[in-house]
Amino acid sequence: MTNIKPSKVALVTGAASGVGFELTKRLLAEGWQVLALIRSSLSSEDPLIASSLQTKQLRIYKADLADFKSLKAVLSQIKSKETFIDVIFNNAGVSLGERNYSLQGREMHFEVNTVVPYFIYLELKPLLLEGTMKTVINTSSNALLFLKQFDFKTLDKPASFKKLVGPYAASKLALSLWTQEAASSALTEGIRLTSACPGGNKTTMTKNAGMPRYMIPIRNLFFSHPSKGASRLYEAALGHAKEMTGVFLNKGKATPLRFAEQSLNVLEKVHFIYQQEFSMGRV
Repeated sequence: MTNIKPSKVALVTGAASGVGFELTKRLLAEGWQVLALIRSSLSSEDPLIASSLQTKQLRIYKADLADFKSLKAVLSQIKSKETFIDVIFNNAGVSLGERNYSLQGREMHFEVNTVVPYFIYLELKPLLLEGTMKTVINTSSNALLFLKQFDFKTLDKPASFKKLVGPYAASKLALSLWTQEAASSALTEGIRLTSACPGGNKTTMTKNAGMPRYMIPIRNLFFSHPSKGASRLYEAALGHAKEMTGVFLNKGKATPLRFAEQSLNVLEKVHFIYQQEFSMGRV
């Protein structure tokens, strides 16, 4: 008898609010099973969320992504309970108003926005390889286009701090750079890696302390409902760009990355952290 897999399975980090929440609802409405990797609770006031939780079409996994012990525990839990994943949406991220460091001692934007998505990709690769789509979409930002300088050596301890176009933009560029660099090797295993900007959306992140004051009127007037950002991530995985790999998608179009000569350095940096602090059982 032939074993038939159930509906497609997506893992969405940062699914509790904003773009991740809207993406989760869209996937559920289309019959996907969704694994929501979140730190806080997911609101069950929405009827679709409530019913999906009840039927286990939506399954919740909780962790503080900035804490490697918490992250390692939840990834082990996912690997023990799930049999395959078709698409990983590495959507969770931070945008802070001041310099902050993780428990591991690295600048928080770099840790959460750059390093953690790499860990999730590598740790869940066995489940990806069991899926049919084998796709990873890393949520990046067009803020990276405004960086005038970039040095991979200072990502973990930047010398200065600026809102939006400082460590945040650098961390998103680093994310897109390792995605670009790792794509060729991943493709030999049938895995597609892409980074995508969801555009400006009216989310908690874009009205918190990490947003420069001059951007607030622009946000209020021109940013979109987070469902639009969710659509861009969805299209990156399932739309016209689904045959592309290693690209950075901005407004749905492949966009060249500046400082691409440092892509290998960034990949080697995050992989070194993975080997030294995560895969060798130190957490």
